[in-house]
Amino acid sequence: MFHYLKRSPEEFYYGLGERSGPLNKKGMHFRMQNLDALGYDAEGTDPLYKHWPFYITFIPTYGLSYGLFYDTPAVCEFDLGREIDAYHGDYRYFKAQGGDIDGYMILGPSLPETVRTFYSMIGGMNLPPRWTLGYLGSSMAYAEGSGAQENLGKFLMQCTEHTIPCSGFHLSSGYTLGDDGRRYVFTWNRDRFPDPEGLLKEYHKSNVRIVANIKPCLLKEHPLYNEVESFGGFIRRASGGQTELDRSNMGVGNQSEGQIRELGPELSMFWGGEGSYLDFTNPRTWEWWKRKIVEQLFTKGIDGTWNDNNEYEVWDDEAICNGFGFPIPVGFCRPIQTLLMVRASWEVQREFFPQQRPYLISRSGYPGFQRYAQTWSGDNSTSWNSLRYNIPMGLGLSLSGCFNTGHDVGGFYGPQPDPELFLRWVENGIFHPRFSIHSWHTDGTSNEPWMYPEILPWIRKAIAYRYRLIPYLYTLMFEAVRRGEPIIRPLVYHYPDDPNVWEELFNFLLGPFLLVASVTEPNVTQKIVYLPGKKYWYEANTGILFSGGKKVQVEAPLERVPVFALEGAIIPFGKVPLPGQPIPNHAQMVQVFPPVSEGEGRFVLVEDDGETLDYREGKFSEILLSVDATPEKVYLSANVIRAGYPLPYTSLDFVLPGGEKRDILGGVVYGRNEKGEIKVRVSLSYSV
Repeated sequence: MFHYLKRSPEEFYYGLGERSGPLNKKGMHFRMQNLDALGYDAEGTDPLYKHWPFYITFIPTYGLSYGLFYDTPAVCEFDLGREIDAYHGDYRYFKAQGGDIDGYMILGPSLPETVRTFYSMIGGMNLPPRWTLGYLGSSMAYAEGSGAQENLGKFLMQCTEHTIPCSGFHLSSGYTLGDDGRRYVFTWNRDRFPDPEGLLKEYHKSNVRIVANIKPCLLKEHPLYNEVESFGGFIRRASGGQTELDRSNMGVGNQSEGQIRELGPELSMFWGGEGSYLDFTNPRTWEWWKRKIVEQLFTKGIDGTWNDNNEYEVWDDEAICNGFGFPIPVGFCRPIQTLLMVRASWEVQREFFPQQRPYLISRSGYPGFQRYAQTWSGDNSTSWNSLRYNIPMGLGLSLSGCFNTGHDVGGFYGPQPDPELFLRWVENGIFHPRFSIHSWHTDGTSNEPWMYPEILPWIRKAIAYRYRLIPYLYTLMFEAVRRGEPIIRPLVYHYPDDPNVWEELFNFLLGPFLLVASVTEPNVTQKIVYLPGKKYWYEANTGILFSGGKKVQVEAPLERVPVFALEGAIIPFGKVPLPGQPIPNHAQMVQVFPPVSEGEGRFVLVEDDGETLDYREGKFSEILLSVDATPEKVYLSANVIRAGYPLPYTSLDFVLPGGEKRDILGGVVYGRNEKGEIKVRVSLSYSV
């Protein structure tokens, strides 16, 4: 099936989920078929991990944006101008390998409205627990060799030794390694992990949650393979035994379960040899999966699941899925299997921890999976180019309605990053929704915050800044859930009338207020940054003012990247926990960047318990933080407009740039901090 459209040179194309290359996909061609793209090139590799047949057309001439969603799990292609034909003019097209397609056109008419509508259409997302916004540690190497349990214990000790707070740890699949070096999901290697329950207790004492890696394919040698095959729980071969299915009526329930089972399990190449993929369109598989997660993970102390290697690379398109009693070829439902795997993992976590918000991550995905899981950009390679092009990759996914995402900081695959690359990657990663340092390097090393003593103070400072930002990040996450606003945003999202940002690649916005200008090249200590719009921007670290609508050159020393705050910006900050302490559950301070001449700024801070589902019952509070400025005065206020959660404070400390000369009203000025910034204590008022 094809869908051709006329293509105009004035159009810009954003989205398609997680794709390589620049933000604007004009002139590019993509194939949607999820692959395990180990060590991919973030600038050019295609396909990658996610099947996301949605993109936005932006036409600046008319101030118009609209989205096209081709709701099909079949392999499909998008050509946005790479193909040309002298006889047919400029065109773009969508091509699907087969099956039914539900097509949707979303008339924004603005870019944010298009994103919000599509986000709502695919089911939105659930609010993750607050701890997931902290540093998430991981390394493949820890669990791969002998002494794996000792390695993980050592990680906790090093966090304490180097004063690096950590809130979660992703346990790689090494815990499932058999004596033959192969990975067997839902097993524990007791030689490497003699006491997993004891290890998990130590992590919990340190306020670190553990998320375990699980995979949807069982190798033929797996000790549970025959158990699953006994109830026909795998995807079936296209033909076999004495049975040939009637494919003319595929999908209409005319095949018996016995006929399907007789075909035998499909064998596919997987990590370590041949194996069979679990069929989540079979209710028995669904229940088996949930049962094993409880028996092998949750009862031992695991807090969540890391759904990995779930691209479903079954290369025979005619292999058969149960289809909940209506058999269908796998060629039409690979990403549906991914979606159902994640749904089953989410469902069992809700059942086992009924009062807690589930936390899952998934590498692969299809529209709808974002309701259940956080994601990341997969197994990126260690290079400056990955650091650069992972940025528009994450922005494209955000414009596609999937907001809770990030990247493996430092690069997952390849050589160990040098000190400068690693530092710059951490300084970038702290501004993404998911901040995780993870790796599996070819030289056996691991990306760790303390791996280069010469930059450790700056790494510690960057991670501390991440923790301080959590009240801002958490509120952005809350707004993403209920309003469909991306957490990270390309500049065009808020400045569609500025042609200088239509194709901006590497600078991005964190929420509405902060512009992050990451350093993505080596040996750079100064950076030229374009500041959009007509308002002023403060350099957040120094308080220096710059007018918008022009390029500015700023210092970018190794210890920080340039971050700019829009005039009127209000950023709530929290306290940095010591290693072993939980993340403080509320804001501690509010940084304000007042309008330069006159104007206002508003930010609604959300506070709740950060853990339970009580927020769904209205048990959260909202504090309207305000700044109003005239040429002579700056007025501050903190007004509680919703009181569904008991606040642990009666006032907030506001901090203003040290160069502010106007009278400050609404609070008590009580001095300056070590940077010379003005401190003002503002009492809460209530309008509820």
